[in-house]
Amino acid sequence: MSLVSPEIGSQLVDLCSALLLLTCFGIVAQRRLSACVDLFALQSGFLALTATAVAFLTGIHHIYVAAALTVVIKIIVIPRILKQVIERLNVTRELIMNVNIPAGLLICGGLVMLAFSISQPIIPLGFLLTRDSLAIALAIVLIGFFTMIARKKAVTQVIGFLVMENGLFLGATAAAYGMPLIVELGVFFDVLVGALIIGIYTHRLQDAFDTVDTSKFTILKEP
Repeated sequence: MSLVSPEIGSQLVDLCSALLLLTCFGIVAQRRLSACVDLFALQSGFLALTATAVAFLTGIHHIYVAAALTVVIKIIVIPRILKQVIERLNVTRELIMNVNIPAGLLICGGLVMLAFSISQPIIPLGFLLTRDSLAIALAIVLIGFFTMIARKKAVTQVIGFLVMENGLFLGATAAAYGMPLIVELGVFFDVLVGALIIGIYTHRLQDAFDTVDTSKFTILKEP
């Protein structure tokens, strides 16, 4: 049983969740691809810290495993893969976007308000100390989806997908103190394999079309 009071524990989890959300805005505000990867790794660090805090406060030990896998896969392995892709493609900045940075930040602010308005009727019904993080988790998922739409480079679209996955993991932790261990292992394995496939995919795109700007693929026609 944890010596930390539920109120303090809930505030700690909420603080970590808010830091995750803050990194989402940092990703949306960045043009440098390597900085986006670093911010994703930082967000994953906050996610691992949140999971560790929940495991400590609740005594559910399998969440420690999920936190450790987050550190290994999302802080070490996937960022290294993405940075190797960036170096291989020799693309450091995203100059043209579907939505510019100021408008993107405003839209993300609106998505946060939307997430809180949707979650507000649900939060009082919960009894878990992580229930207040549910709205933040939904906001992170929405911002990750928006990032995939707003960016043109394949690498930043991948980061948007990974941000969505972080939001879903936070949401599972907030709603039910995490998923069963076998499910968490399967999800992490799928994310790792997906990152490896995406690394190969972007290399092939660059070799075949001399670009990783996905907007240019709409003009391709079958000969």
